[in-house]
Amino acid sequence: METWLLFALSSAVLSAIAAITQKKILFEVNALEFSFVVSVFNLILAVPFFFMFDYSIIQPASLWVLFAKSIINALAFWCVMLSLKNLDISAALPLLALTPGFVAIVAFFMIGEELTIKEISGLLLLLVGTYIIDMKNNTDLLAPFKAFFGSKKYYYVFSALALFTVATVMDKWILKGFKLGLYPFMAFQHLFFALIFLAIFVIVNKSLIPSKTILSKRNILLTVLVSFLTIGYRFTQISAVIIAPVALVTAVKRISVFFATIAGGKIFNEPHLVRKAIAAGIIVAGTLLIA
Repeated sequence: METWLLFALSSAVLSAIAAITQKKILFEVNALEFSFVVSVFNLILAVPFFFMFDYSIIQPASLWVLFAKSIINALAFWCVMLSLKNLDISAALPLLALTPGFVAIVAFFMIGEELTIKEISGLLLLLVGTYIIDMKNNTDLLAPFKAFFGSKKYYYVFSALALFTVATVMDKWILKGFKLGLYPFMAFQHLFFALIFLAIFVIVNKSLIPSKTILSKRNILLTVLVSFLTIGYRFTQISAVIIAPVALVTAVKRISVFFATIAGGKIFNEPHLVRKAIAAGIIVAGTLLIA
């Protein structure tokens, strides 16, 4: 197995476990509060990365771009947590796998990149999978579209997709264009995440102190577990992006959606799981075709 593929698959497995654990916590905890606390634990775990590189080679411009990208990523993460809190995991995660399709469409309209037959086929599969997720047991063929565009719950998903589309393109730019290495990327990104969520949390809640709910022993242990998993899947994903095309890595990582849809849906006893698993499989197949 090629090194990049091993990293990408590892990222997918860790990401799936993280998503299931996040959903478990979010039954009790506010999405912003959880995002803030987990960003603090992520920074603590990322401290060793600050001792693994030569600071003299870091360009200030690359850190400013990384900070801008971190703002986008932080907002996207918050939107994902809101999606997981308000939707079934078997409904939210397949929709979040649409990022490669969004990237392909944006590239087509913004910079004139041509869409191949395979990419167009992949986009059609994404559309079919998305339709199946919220298909109703009635004759109204427009019901899924009414649900997607008429429910505020899905706004978080589409916001996350838009933000992830921009962040995905910027990842490649930072790592290849600015030649920012893996270790400084991991170190400073998690520092920026913690600072960004600290600012948002203080502005929204007018306080630095999280609630007693998230500070319970159970939720703290689960949050620490999420932090370990998050550092793991981010490290393996960026390691893969350094080696292979970002679109290909992103597509392989989206296999986590299929894992989490089946396992998470089963754990949380979510309805229509077989249909949603089929939809997730179709969406993952579409992302692989696009890549």
